[in-house]
Amino acid sequence: MNNNSLDTTSKRPPLSLPFYYGWLVLSICFLTTLTSAGVRSSPSVLIHPLEAEFGWSRTLIASAVSMNLLLFGVAAPLSGYLIDRFGPRKLMMGSLLFLIVGVSGTMAMTEFWQFFLVWGVVVGLGAGGVGSVLTATIGNRWFVARRGLALGILGSASSTGQIIFLPFFMAMITYAGWRLGSMTLIVVAMILLPLIFLFMRDDPADVGLEPYGAGQTGAASGGGAASLRGMPAKNATITAKEVVSHPTFWLLAGSFFVCGGTANGLIGTHLIPHEIEIGIPQIAAASLLGIMGGLNMVGTIFSGWMIDKVQPQRWLALVYALRGVSLLILPFVHNFTGLVFFAIIYGLDWFATVPPSMALTADTFGRQNVGKVYGWIFMSHQIGAAIMASAAGAIRTWMGDYQFAFFSGGVIAMIAAGLALQIKSKPKEAAAPPAAVPAGA
Repeated sequence: MNNNSLDTTSKRPPLSLPFYYGWLVLSICFLTTLTSAGVRSSPSVLIHPLEAEFGWSRTLIASAVSMNLLLFGVAAPLSGYLIDRFGPRKLMMGSLLFLIVGVSGTMAMTEFWQFFLVWGVVVGLGAGGVGSVLTATIGNRWFVARRGLALGILGSASSTGQIIFLPFFMAMITYAGWRLGSMTLIVVAMILLPLIFLFMRDDPADVGLEPYGAGQTGAASGGGAASLRGMPAKNATITAKEVVSHPTFWLLAGSFFVCGGTANGLIGTHLIPHEIEIGIPQIAAASLLGIMGGLNMVGTIFSGWMIDKVQPQRWLALVYALRGVSLLILPFVHNFTGLVFFAIIYGLDWFATVPPSMALTADTFGRQNVGKVYGWIFMSHQIGAAIMASAAGAIRTWMGDYQFAFFSGGVIAMIAAGLALQIKSKPKEAAAPPAAVPAGA
């Protein structure tokens, strides 16, 4: 297999594979996050149907979406704690059950408070359990070599979910109604449950393995994976005081606040309604978001590959700057051709912020602390998303269009690029060997 074996006699993988078992774990995590993203992103194509069927205002619907995004973030520190205590496998199954209950309740709702409860609260908490904290934990627990690539693949799961679900969901809404489309999401989530139960494992040590590449000289990321040593190199448990006293935490939280506002909050929630209002057909509008998701899948995997080569904070700043440029262009776009140009620039950097942010968290605070620390950073991301989702909806109601909201998003993305550049890298510790990471890390 390679040199990643620990104890193949007492603990064995559930399946005998010709490749490292962590790649199967990564695939299961990818599919789970993909499904969660498909559920979580569907309000962007539900806004017009809900307005038409129930007579709810744009601002009212946006408030439920904002609660969903906020709880998606609030769930992140909780999911980090639960992952550290019970393991990713149990959390993934519990979160999928939450999503199934929430989407089922949405199909039966008749009043806005019901939508707010099942979508804003239940689905928000369920999606938060299988969000970026899970992918950060899996990528850093199972991989030393190819860690950036693994994080890039997992980070692209959200965009892949949008590629698959959004155009399909919009077509279902157009031809069969939104409830039938919601049923599809439930079926996919139910199929995943037995796969997780049978084949998902929490840690390489559970199947007698070490993290992929552990013990290989030079296995860690070349551009910065071992270059930030703001915390003990042996992954000692970190205290809350140590986290909040470290400037990197606040720089990551601040830039990720902007990331959430300009991604899930602004574009993820309001781009499709904006496209429809400027005359783009509904299915074409959803397809454009799917195209963005496809480009983002490429961009996010490439971003993960790049942080194996260069300092992640510099790459993170470049990604934010490109996002700012795309959002500053958007107010001047009024046709489908222009939107395709926007989609290319924005799509390549949509989730490309995730791999470098995860890597900087692990490198600064330690691999075993990724769940709890990144959970708080990701909560900042979703607070930004919730604020921007509501603010953009209010701006649309007040000014009649989204132009000022898009322009503001471009400005704050440029500010985030500046914050990323302030993250300081430190030289490698002379005494720290490039050797094995403990299997239980």
